[in-house]
Amino acid sequence: MKQRTPQAWIDTGIVSRETVERLELYAALLTRWNPSINLVSPRDLPNLWDRHIADSLQLAPLISADHATDLGSGGGFPGLVLAIATGCRMTLIESDQRKAAFLREAARVTGCEVTVLATRIEQAKVAPAPLITARALAALPQLLRWTAPLLTPGGTCLFLKGTRAEDELTQAAAEWQMSVTRIPSRVHPDGVILQLTDIRRATDQAQGPRS
Repeated sequence: MKQRTPQAWIDTGIVSRETVERLELYAALLTRWNPSINLVSPRDLPNLWDRHIADSLQLAPLISADHATDLGSGGGFPGLVLAIATGCRMTLIESDQRKAAFLREAARVTGCEVTVLATRIEQAKVAPAPLITARALAALPQLLRWTAPLLTPGGTCLFLKGTRAEDELTQAAAEWQMSVTRIPSRVHPDGVILQLTDIRRATDQAQGPRS
């Protein structure tokens, strides 16, 4: 995604014109709400498309599930952006009540099929999903603890990570075993997408099958 202007995305077939129009509605709403609830850093607003929307859109080609859960959705990255771009039914978990109100309004304006849960992740009452997404939320060991009860067996996690990704994978290995695919970010030079499958607690593996 080296060319990241909305028109370039249309010209190169990354997203449709209709999708860009819906993303523009979302971006305009975020810009209006941002001074009140700080959805993104004010210094990031001029680069909203490059820094946040394009980063989230990287996950779109990796999504095959028809529904997913996004952890710590904040201003809608990546969950709401993915709902707009892919049509995947998203459950957005966001504990901040004001940000949750924004997400509901953004979903209404853009016509997305999303459910917004204004609660802490560990208290969320939601059926397990085949896909979990998150961006800039927590270190991997904590993410996996939150993910475990929310992911269906055989499900996939897509986590947007930065420079500490390898350190976090090392830390997580003490508690978890998983298959890891590293996909370099096309937006941030030091970023990476962690695609995680076959996730299980290391203690489960050590105990082996029960007789």
